[in-house]
Amino acid sequence: MLSFFGRKYTQSNEQHGTKQQQNQVAGTANEFLLTSILLLKMNHYQKLLRITTAGKSFSNITNKIEAIVAESGVETGLCTLFLRHTSASLVIQENADPDVLVDLANFMAKLVPESAKYIHDAEGADDMPAHIRTALTHTSEHIPINRGHLVLGTWQGIYIWEHRQRSHSRELVVHISG
Repeated sequence: MLSFFGRKYTQSNEQHGTKQQQNQVAGTANEFLLTSILLLKMNHYQKLLRITTAGKSFSNITNKIEAIVAESGVETGLCTLFLRHTSASLVIQENADPDVLVDLANFMAKLVPESAKYIHDAEGADDMPAHIRTALTHTSEHIPINRGHLVLGTWQGIYIWEHRQRSHSRELVVHISG
């Protein structure tokens, strides 16, 4: 007898259809068991980084994340990054030509100007635009890991994009599974 998601299966043709149907059930159950075994063997590693940003800038954190991946010992898996803030973003962007980052910042400043009238202004004129900029970008990223390294493109880097005028201490959760 085989049990799969609470249902019991026997090898009898009379009770449970044709041999082909029985083989499909057994095959599905075997896949489930294999997946369960792999999940049980999966390693998890998590670290909280505190990054001090400069006001309105991009902080390249690629090397810090690579070091955590190496520290985790995971050879094949996934690195999940989560920035615990609503006025800064995570971006994967070109790391070769700094003009790309300048152009991105200039574009975002035109798209979401600080000079506009916002209802939420208790923390300063740059606060609500920072929230909008974060909503238009990301606070999390997922990067595959292969042979113990992030699988980034040749010209890709991982950045925290600070949207506020002044420096902030930002918390980044790095979760590695594999």
